[in-house]
Amino acid sequence: MELEVVSKTVQELASGEQVPERYIQRDGDGGFLIDAFPIMDIPTIDLGLLLLNSSDAAQQLEKLRSALNTWGCIQVINHGMTPEFLDEVREVTKQFFQLPVREKQKYSREVNDIEGYGNDMVLLEQQKLDWTDRLYLTIYPEDQRKLKFWPENPQYFSGILQEFTLKSKSVSKLVLKALARSLNLEDNCFLEQYGEKAKMDARFNFYPRSSRPDLVLGVKPHADGSAITILLQDKNVEGLQVLKDNQWYRAPIIPEALFINVGDQVEISSNGMFKSPVHRVLTNSERNRISIAVFYLPESDREIEPIEGLVTKSRPRLYKMVKSYVDLFFENYQQGKRPIDSVKLQV
Repeated sequence: MELEVVSKTVQELASGEQVPERYIQRDGDGGFLIDAFPIMDIPTIDLGLLLLNSSDAAQQLEKLRSALNTWGCIQVINHGMTPEFLDEVREVTKQFFQLPVREKQKYSREVNDIEGYGNDMVLLEQQKLDWTDRLYLTIYPEDQRKLKFWPENPQYFSGILQEFTLKSKSVSKLVLKALARSLNLEDNCFLEQYGEKAKMDARFNFYPRSSRPDLVLGVKPHADGSAITILLQDKNVEGLQVLKDNQWYRAPIIPEALFINVGDQVEISSNGMFKSPVHRVLTNSERNRISIAVFYLPESDREIEPIEGLVTKSRPRLYKMVKSYVDLFFENYQQGKRPIDSVKLQV
């Protein structure tokens, strides 16, 4: 059960100089300043080449496989969304968060539900809160949309989101086929495991500037419960970081690219060949930041387990079969635990 409803948005709190205790991350020890971290070195993949039968495609697939095995993420270009369209998605997101608080609160999430406008569900007495306001929406299948949470202002929000949904769905399918091909599997094996009515959720993130970016986090460290996540970053303000070998790295901004990372469910399906990376978001003392994440999620009643062709004598099965992984994810996430650890087999 949720313990409390947070009374003020982070956007409102940002106008004050004091940061409430609930947002201060003690383990950071003042170590959340962006310039202190190196930039990650991940490849930029040309999505248009991945499924061709050519030497260029083979090279891109090898880059993809290697990056997702080591970093768990890539940048993708030639994905079917023009730079102008991506700017429209960013702009409509900014316009929504610039609305008066009372207007945005028309779309407030309900207690114990993630969908709608707000912040983290508060599940634990000592839970630390993220320095962010969000709008979380189910965007596919269309019959699962809760349109009462879809903003009517800006007026073209729904139209832009519909187009972004269709394009993100296409990108997701292409990427999942490429993942299979990079492991010498049948193209549709991931897609078939996840089901024809795989779900897609979108989270519009607003990270207000913070007077103490050394003490707060936009999003606490976590890995995603999705199959894959597509992220459209802010065009000008950094913030995303990925953990590798106990070192945090900054994700560079490539304005025309989509940042794509593996979620826990692809790590399970790939029997650990692809890694679901732990990541977090830092804040900025001078500038607000926005981002838009699309989570591609298997049908909840699907059995997710290592694909048969990836279990061998030299690489035994590493994960249990799971259903409704997202429920397991939220149970563990707010407690600071990695949900995937609970489905690992002792080998």
